[in-house]
Amino acid sequence: MAEDTAIDRLSTAAAIGDLKEIEQTLQSNLNVNEKNKYGRAPLQVMKLGCPCIAEALLRAGADPNTRDPILRLTVSHDAARDGYLDTLRVLAQNGADVNLPDNDGNLPLHLAAREGHLAVVQYLVSDSLQLTIIRFSFHCSEKAKLH
Repeated sequence: MAEDTAIDRLSTAAAIGDLKEIEQTLQSNLNVNEKNKYGRAPLQVMKLGCPCIAEALLRAGADPNTRDPILRLTVSHDAARDGYLDTLRVLAQNGADVNLPDNDGNLPLHLAAREGHLAVVQYLVSDSLQLTIIRFSFHCSEKAKLH
């Protein structure tokens, strides 16, 4: 049997929440967005209840908006659906777009609501509202400069 590649070892460490192994494997300067033998990036298979795992992978350049090739889910969809607010916050603070729909048109907000994760729903509504206000304010200030 062939030995696991570095990306497979990183994916396994992410899946079981082994931060020490993740940090050691990341020292080899591998592409953290490379797919493992199952076609998934380490961030996609991470243990969702460990925000420190997300932080380590994102610091190393993991794409927070990588999509599942079948349903087009992002890690934000997974975290919201399963109620992992702390991990969702880390993802959003590191560039995750929480308004990307999956193949069925569901946002992470929809999945959190369906599963009854009120704190996640409140965060996503608040976060989306703040982002809309920021974009609107920027748009208005840019228009004012033109006049």
